[in-house]
Amino acid sequence: MPIYEYECEVCQHRFEVIQKVSDRPIKKCVLCQGKVYKVLSAPGLLFKGSGWYVTDYANPERKKAVEAEKKAASSDSGGTKAESKESKKRGTH
Repeated sequence: MPIYEYECEVCQHRFEVIQKVSDRPIKKCVLCQGKVYKVLSAPGLLFKGSGWYVTDYANPERKKAVEAEKKAASSDSGGTKAESKESKKRGTH
């Protein structure tokens, strides 16, 4: 259910209400019973992850390319760790 924000015309009190889309809008302030109106505010959306397109609808060639990139990145990082350990043993940086 969406969260709607209201502001009172009399006392300027702002408050949020969780309502169904089909519910009637609030008309009175919860504090002073003055007339209220809906305030337009940014929605609270947060997208996480690498993206729905890549994970859900990507073609097989793209999926193979992503897996190859991951393997290459993991093998590259493993090589640099080994090299840094060797240089520490020798005393060189």
